Amino acid sequence: MQQLSVSAGQKGASSLREFTIGKNDSGQRLDRFLAKAVPLMPASLAQKYIRIKRIKVNGARAAKEQRLVEGDLVECYVNDEFFDAPDKNNVYLTIASPKLGIVYEDENILLLDKPAGLLCHAGDAETGVTLLDHLLAYLYQKREWRPHDENSFTPALCNRIDRNTSGIVITAKNAEALRIMSEKIRLREISKYYRCICIGRPEPKSGRLECFLRKDSRDNLVRVYHHPVPDGRSAITLYKTLKTSKELSLLEVELLTGRTHQIRASLADAGYPLLGDGKYGNGTLNRKYGEKIQLLCSCRLRFDFPTDAGLLEYLRGKEFSVPSIPFEQKYFS
Repeated sequence: MQQLSVSAGQKGASSLREFTIGKNDSGQRLDRFLAKAVPLMPASLAQKYIRIKRIKVNGARAAKEQRLVEGDLVECYVNDEFFDAPDKNNVYLTIASPKLGIVYEDENILLLDKPAGLLCHAGDAETGVTLLDHLLAYLYQKREWRPHDENSFTPALCNRIDRNTSGIVITAKNAEALRIMSEKIRLREISKYYRCICIGRPEPKSGRLECFLRKDSRDNLVRVYHHPVPDGRSAITLYKTLKTSKELSLLEVELLTGRTHQIRASLADAGYPLLGDGKYGNGTLNRKYGEKIQLLCSCRLRFDFPTDAGLLEYLRGKEFSVPSIPFEQKYFS
């Protein structure tokens, strides 16, 4: 395969890339050749480009199953970024069909229902396709985000939840929305509610848990204290029992502070660990019920906004919820 020429346009535009088929590439189907020559272009998009003649062979319409022969000229008029070197920063280009549970969307924000097991974004120790990658793929394919545009803003997550926690994650489509939403989260002007299944029946049925949490980064655990400690951060959690069944209880929890593992650690310290929690829970009962991840969902949020919200003022007083919680249906249908 020899890449003959590049007719480049402006940043963010499409360019003509031409490939001459050599002996080693002859005999391949066009779609399989493209998967190797332009690996960042999803197969579904390649098929679309073949159909609308943005990819041609010898200047003529081609078919995806067409067999290439030595000397053929494959012309690809596609987006420049598909020719970037694959790396962790452009994983979104490899996602043909973004999978997003959209709770709400407008021109400034998206509220996404993240499934348990999916990372919000890649960290130093964890890799793989993330919620952020699916978000970027979705906005890129809608042409609402053009990463090669000069000074382009990258859409971002305003908050995050643990890999094995499900529920609402707030995302921003533009820089002003990100700035405002981050400030509202910092000022605690957004009420966040979770549902979880715990082991035991909390007494009283509704209450307030106050403690200090100190994170131990060596084992990614937080320690619970009932007095101030160096590097400890105050944590306040409100809970309400919604239903009980034998040794399990369905709780709704409101966070008045947002600390790492706050719900999981606080309830475990009170004697009511979350079912499925491998860090703070009861291994025997987790195995009994066959649950390997904590049954915890960020199910509802309300934009309280007591102070000016600028561009996002229209969200004041609005409340959003996930459509369903699988573990609630499983145990308390």
